[in-house]
Amino acid sequence: MATEKNVSELIKDFITILQSRGRASATILAYRKDLEQLASSLSEKGKTTPDSVRSSDIEDFKTTMQKGGYTDKSVSRKLNAIKTFFTWLVSQKLIENDPAAPVAHPKYQNPPPRILSRMEYRALRDAARSDLRIRAIIELMLQTGVRIGEVANLRLEDISDKIFIRAYESQPQREVPLNETARDALNQYIAIRPKTTSDHIFVTKTGKPLLVRNIRSAIDRYFREAGIEKAKVNDLRNTFIVHQLKSGVDIVTVSKIAGHKRLSTTEHYLQFIDKREGKKGTKLEEL
Repeated sequence: MATEKNVSELIKDFITILQSRGRASATILAYRKDLEQLASSLSEKGKTTPDSVRSSDIEDFKTTMQKGGYTDKSVSRKLNAIKTFFTWLVSQKLIENDPAAPVAHPKYQNPPPRILSRMEYRALRDAARSDLRIRAIIELMLQTGVRIGEVANLRLEDISDKIFIRAYESQPQREVPLNETARDALNQYIAIRPKTTSDHIFVTKTGKPLLVRNIRSAIDRYFREAGIEKAKVNDLRNTFIVHQLKSGVDIVTVSKIAGHKRLSTTEHYLQFIDKREGKKGTKLEEL
């Protein structure tokens, strides 16, 4: 039952397991940082072995984070990492009791999604007009509703008249229709794409895969240049979903294309629609 390894060593083992399971690099990085933060807190108490950790230690860590200026959402994310880690320790029979299980997540409400107006997303297009790479990414997200991480992971072979989204983490693979506007923007970028051995569609000037944080930073910059306030990259996806529902595309089709696991997730967007236009169907509308 007991293990000779300390918490820090076990965190490294756990991260290796996540990597072998194909978890997203951003997820792994966040888990590592959150767990190392916990390990540091435990070390200050003289607790270095997993069986010495109590629920009160994790509660103390949670309180310290909240008092330290972290939002409830950030603290909840940290607890997710901690709970997953200790669940793994129990499953490996490295500890008998899970000290993280009784620790409750802080309550918080997600802000409502920001839906861009037609004037706003046209202004964003204009701002990014000369940046063919980011313009293609904006069109992909706006015209297909794909997630930013899915865009970063796209390979050249994944694009035809549809986009093939590879399975990742707990998300199954899916296909998303690619309309003419998005395809044209993509083809214009591919024509000037740096030559590289990488098969990722979106790459840096040196041919390395473009990271999620680079994409987010660039689009945030164009939001500012376009004078669009309080908007985030994911709002391109939100705008796609609401626009399709408003245009009369049936909710099951939208849910499937968006990659929602539950129909209730898509239903949440109905509150942002005054009325549905057009006949109910499955044909997607261009933005």
